[in-house]
Amino acid sequence: MSNLLSQAQAFALRGTPQLDFQRRLAFAALFVVLLLACIPGAVAHEFKAGDLEIDHPWSRATPPGAKVAGGYFTVVNKGRASDRLLSISSDISDKAELHEMGVKDGVMTMRPVEGGLEIPAGGKVALKPGAYHLMFTGLKRQPKQGEKFPATLTFEKAGSVNVEFAVEGIGETGSGDMDMDHAE
Repeated sequence: MSNLLSQAQAFALRGTPQLDFQRRLAFAALFVVLLLACIPGAVAHEFKAGDLEIDHPWSRATPPGAKVAGGYFTVVNKGRASDRLLSISSDISDKAELHEMGVKDGVMTMRPVEGGLEIPAGGKVALKPGAYHLMFTGLKRQPKQGEKFPATLTFEKAGSVNVEFAVEGIGETGSGDMDMDHAE
């Protein structure tokens, strides 16, 4: 009888092939669920200030010796009143400015935006290559692909918000939605 009991215990501890398969399947399913639950947090790159949502701040990696870098993002105003982006600061550079690019008489121009950039009530403004964008001048270090660097955006009504710029490759055009309209 004790030999039968020992065999039963050994069988119970060892498990059956069917039970092992079910455990592995349950573990794999749990792993996939947890992995999928983590993806939105890993992909999301959004910041909020009052009624404003700042979506996917990004910059390009720069070659050695470069003294400037661009900054891009989209601002969505979910409020009933317009707001205005007044200033930008970052430890990555001596100075940060809001610029506008355009083509006039066949010549591409770039100039600082005076008085800030209006974010219309219920609207959105995309800072993107070839349009409104940030210029980080006097770089203190080169932004490298895959890293992030902090900056502070200051709005007239929403106040200051700390964001992180994700650094993409040198030739990137941005992984965010770049087809959004920008303020005229």
